[in-house]
Amino acid sequence: MVSHKARQRRRVGAVLFSVAAPAVVAAGLFISLSSPSAVFSRIATSSPLVGITEPAKPRSAHVPTPSAVKAIYMSQCAAGTPSFRKDLTQLIDTTELNAIVIDIRDYTGKISFPVTDPALSPYVSDECGAPDMKDFIKELHDKNIYVIGRITVFQNPAYTKDHPDQAVQRAGGGIWKDHKGLAFVDVGAKPYWNTVVSLAKESYDIGFDELNFDYIRFPSDGPMKEAVYSWDNGKSKPEVLEEFFAYLHDALKDTGMKTSADLFGMTTTNTDDLNIGQVLERALPYFDYIAPMVYPSHYPKGFHGYNDVNANAYNIVHFAMSEAVRRTAATTTTVEGLTHTRIGTSTPALYSKPAYPASKMRPWLQDFDYPVDYTPAMVRAQIQANTDAGLNSYLFWDPANKYSSLRQIVSAQ
Repeated sequence: MVSHKARQRRRVGAVLFSVAAPAVVAAGLFISLSSPSAVFSRIATSSPLVGITEPAKPRSAHVPTPSAVKAIYMSQCAAGTPSFRKDLTQLIDTTELNAIVIDIRDYTGKISFPVTDPALSPYVSDECGAPDMKDFIKELHDKNIYVIGRITVFQNPAYTKDHPDQAVQRAGGGIWKDHKGLAFVDVGAKPYWNTVVSLAKESYDIGFDELNFDYIRFPSDGPMKEAVYSWDNGKSKPEVLEEFFAYLHDALKDTGMKTSADLFGMTTTNTDDLNIGQVLERALPYFDYIAPMVYPSHYPKGFHGYNDVNANAYNIVHFAMSEAVRRTAATTTTVEGLTHTRIGTSTPALYSKPAYPASKMRPWLQDFDYPVDYTPAMVRAQIQANTDAGLNSYLFWDPANKYSSLRQIVSAQ
């Protein structure tokens, strides 16, 4: 019997061959599978030799975004470890899972594969990563696995070491660091923004189907009273962060890539910026998907009346994602934003906003033991809560890349 995934691979392969092959042979065209009908012309550049042209560097093929993304995360170090690769690829290929999130750049500020941009190449990791990332992505694509690349953005100790003037400063002098000793780029430091765009484009060109932006926020978990933001030009944190979102969106919108943004879980239930700049309605216009990190363990005691949040995994996720859906689909909001228009002169102010489909929401769920052991029942409860909130996509996080509980509940393909 041919599996469902095998049939999918045949269909994708058939479409690529029947549609692309004649065009490729005849006219030097290629098709991006993120949009099978979109044909991009090969761009010729002038050659020093008269009458000869050199083709631009072709992009890797992409697979379409699944209607329901069911993904697990793979760390930067795991991506360069054959045993982890084989294990996690097999887990996806033999179950209902269909996608993977792989680190492009992690908390160290180091990049997991070789890049061509001279501004980025000094930051390629020589400890954790996959020099053959492009080939690995192709192996995943051959199994019809959707590949999402995760970029840690403003938490970047490697970059701030070389560019201390663009870092969050410490009152009294020096670079501010969180409790883990990690430095952050100041969100308002616009010279840094283009390096994020460049990394996203290089990642898309080697095959990543979607770019996932994490740590798109001001810092937390440190001596906050000592943090000085010298690039804000008098603007609030939400304003500065939304300007970055808009810049990123405008710079990437014509590439064809899908984008997603990781937000704190409480952005779905709070309308303030949590002192990190993140407000749900200010992120919605600029990304294809929003990924709130609704890990039950990360909610404070007493949240929504639950003294033991870990004993209420279903309730936490259901409440958080139901609110996310409601606010995403709403046409009005109390949140000011660059794409919002004020309605009347009432107090508090009310603004109109675009309504977005619920499918724009795709939460990060928990399969890691903190501060208690997360059981298969707790993992299953989160998936059910997400379903009951009207959603069918999710991403699972386990920094150890084990997924001990998830393995026991995902169905065989």
